[in-house]
Amino acid sequence: MFVDEAKIYIKAGDGGDGCVAFRREKYVPRGGPSGGDGGHGGSIYVEADPNDNTLLRYRYNREFKAERGRHGEGSNCSGPSGADMILKVPVGTLIFDEPSGETLADLAAPGQRFLVARGGRGGRGNQHFAKPWHQAPREAEDGEKGEERHLRLELKLLADVGLVGFPNAGKSTLISVISAARPKIASYPFTTLEPNLGVVNADRGVGKEVGRTFVVADLPGLIEGAHLGAGLGIRFLRHVERTRLLVHLIDTSDATEQDPVQAFEIICGELQAFSESLAAKPMIVVATKGDATTDSTRREQLREFCRARGLEFHAISAAAGEGVRELVRAIADALDKIPRTFGETPLDLEGDGPENGSGRDTLPDPVEES
Repeated sequence: MFVDEAKIYIKAGDGGDGCVAFRREKYVPRGGPSGGDGGHGGSIYVEADPNDNTLLRYRYNREFKAERGRHGEGSNCSGPSGADMILKVPVGTLIFDEPSGETLADLAAPGQRFLVARGGRGGRGNQHFAKPWHQAPREAEDGEKGEERHLRLELKLLADVGLVGFPNAGKSTLISVISAARPKIASYPFTTLEPNLGVVNADRGVGKEVGRTFVVADLPGLIEGAHLGAGLGIRFLRHVERTRLLVHLIDTSDATEQDPVQAFEIICGELQAFSESLAAKPMIVVATKGDATTDSTRREQLREFCRARGLEFHAISAAAGEGVRELVRAIADALDKIPRTFGETPLDLEGDGPENGSGRDTLPDPVEES
């Protein structure tokens, strides 16, 4: 199950109370106050884990409390501090403060870690309050309360390329051909109900073992009025906000009666309604289902429309493999010209406690396409 939103409550550990105690030992002249300090409460961190791809673990378990610090003891013994808690989330997760809506952190790199709730400081024992004029203090500090927060977690998948288009335009078929992803494919609309990711090797078969690779995200289909909630709405469009390139798939086969230019403008309108920056991303237009096309009139109309707009155009048949390799290499060439501007440096990190990051600075090895 793909879950890309979650609301949780977190509570850092409280600090332990300081102790009031006095030494009464043989051969220890004058004794004196010996109350130990309370231990510090455990803090709560959120860490980006490249092995996670969903927020499912936070759908039902929504309360997280770190361990509290123990109270101080006699003989100047400090109480143990509470253990820190680390919550693992997928790479690309945004953390919001639920009441205010403030963005606290954006974990866009593997191993990135953010302190969301600091544990309470332990109270001081009565040994700290001894003075020449007050040699038998009977006061000690209470431990501080740990921070507590209501958070909203929102996952935005990290991909280089986003596939957009009407339902049943051939997006799932294309990603299944060019990568190892295996989304559900059927002949009816809204087959895809959640985003799918696939890793593509653009240079495979041209004498390079690895070559250029990129990640493609297949989004559930959009329809007219999606920004108003029609169909599946636009809740999944957040997953292409971080892509560098959009590939707009349009069905030009004999089975559809929709004008391809009109289909292009409708989807662009939905992107514009969702985000100005999303609509401004570089785009490649692809006419699909060439194997089911006998009349190429609409395909050529779309080609001329793209030429007038200065958009790169490709015609493919994913089922038959026609034009797919050329499209993949064109996507890789386009990505080479678009710099990476997001997610390369940590953002909003706090370093008190465990070290920020964990030495993991690369994504998992790409899956070879089938």
